[in-house]
Amino acid sequence: MPTVRQSLVERNTSETQIRLALRLTEGTPGSLTGSCGIGFLDHMLRAVCVHGGMDIELQMHGDLEVDCHHSAEDLGIAFGQAFRQAAGDKNSLCRYGESFVPMDESLARTVLDISGRPYLVFDCAWRNERVGGLDLCMIREFFYAFSYSAGVTLHMTLLYGENDHHKAEALFKSFARALRTASGLRTGGVLSTKGILC
Repeated sequence: MPTVRQSLVERNTSETQIRLALRLTEGTPGSLTGSCGIGFLDHMLRAVCVHGGMDIELQMHGDLEVDCHHSAEDLGIAFGQAFRQAAGDKNSLCRYGESFVPMDESLARTVLDISGRPYLVFDCAWRNERVGGLDLCMIREFFYAFSYSAGVTLHMTLLYGENDHHKAEALFKSFARALRTASGLRTGGVLSTKGILC
């Protein structure tokens, strides 16, 4: 019987309290239980679970009376840590993933490498400052935090689009599908000319 890839991360600061359990579903659609307190970010995280093949159970409280910055960033940190732990030995992963996802008039592309070397290239322009309760500039902060906590090189591009909701959803779904591909299991040695991943 295959090993269940799962993890539990707790992060408690003066700004946020987070308990995040993650389980990779190995290809079947996943689900989100709980909330980060920001409805639109919950909507995006739910899309990541469904299209990325992972179950997330989330208990979280953040200082949303200040703004959404600490909550979005710290959720990205906790998610990245949980993914890194659940994915397991990088040497047995497919490592690379890419995905184009349309959402009506919008098209997004994500290319990533589970290399142990964190880096984010994020190319997306928004028409407005907010969607729902989320400052759209926090989407970059969320993915930056994920990249550095998970040890993932992450390139995300919004190729075109008009509606900010559609653009964000295309980005999150393309990220999810690329991550699902890259975190797939393989055999036959390390995918690196160095013979090891960081």
